[in-house]
Amino acid sequence: MIALVQRAVAAALLLTMLTACGSGSSDTVGGQAAAGGNDTPLNSQQKQAEAERGAKQTRTVKDEFSQVEIPARPKRVAGIYVEDYLKALGVTPVVQWYHPTWGKQDYLKLDVPQFDITGSLEALIAQDLDLIIVDGSVDQAKYEQYSKIAPTYRLPEPILQSSEAILRTIADVLGIPEKADSVLASYNAKVNDAKAKFQKTVGKQTVAVIRVNTGDKTIALFGATNRYTGQIYSEFGLEPHPLVRTMKAFQEILSEEAFPSLDADHIIVLPSNGGWDSKENQEAFKLLDSPLWKSVPAFKNGHVYKVDRTFWQSGAITANMMKLDDLFRLLARSIPSR
Repeated sequence: MIALVQRAVAAALLLTMLTACGSGSSDTVGGQAAAGGNDTPLNSQQKQAEAERGAKQTRTVKDEFSQVEIPARPKRVAGIYVEDYLKALGVTPVVQWYHPTWGKQDYLKLDVPQFDITGSLEALIAQDLDLIIVDGSVDQAKYEQYSKIAPTYRLPEPILQSSEAILRTIADVLGIPEKADSVLASYNAKVNDAKAKFQKTVGKQTVAVIRVNTGDKTIALFGATNRYTGQIYSEFGLEPHPLVRTMKAFQEILSEEAFPSLDADHIIVLPSNGGWDSKENQEAFKLLDSPLWKSVPAFKNGHVYKVDRTFWQSGAITANMMKLDDLFRLLARSIPSR
């Protein structure tokens, strides 16, 4: 009886070994088919299992405030005011930043729930997040509140002036550093093409960006290091007006009496909230009808350009490419090629 059982066990082991060998041979031959995109149910299950294992694996990274343990390959990610970078990397955020006064970044065209930044962070609990990424507006106290909901990564202060550094950092945190390479290759090609064209058309003509602050009815002049628009000088090669170039702050309020001193060749203007047609903004826009404003050279020459605030108030990758499109359209319209 024992011998019979032993023979049965041996036969079963032999069958298992043969099956395993056959599977190995099939995988070797089938490698080419898989490379061609033919997915079997088994392969799909294996990929799903690998993804689940990746989501469970963790690693430790250093952010602005601490060492934080994060998933190796997070799937459900909230990027609070960095959704632009997530979308550029092919990642759809679970929620989108929203402010009752300023709205959301409509240019991203995201179809996800809004996260009201002025409300309770507890609204994020129901989203079952793997990871939260926050920008430089989050201080340590708020960071600790986010960290109670899910592992939270706060972008380091030294990289906040560089959209490329932010993109690479976020890609690394998400476990997809190679995606940043492809995005930046396209971005840099577009920027280099723009710089060459601007050198031929705009040349050394000066540019300034102002914002109509619709709430307090003032005009803000953006400096050359402004996080929203500084890249049009540092990356795109446009020449900042002297007032812009020497400004140490990100922005300064420009009094009506100082309007004539802004003698830039080209002025880009955006509203702080809403749009150019928003009824509640019309009173503030009267600043642009004043005699002092109409004495500005750019106004006289038809070189004042009204733009969409949503992507002009962002220094992220997608927004920057849209600014380039605006600048091509606006400057090419007003400046003949040389």
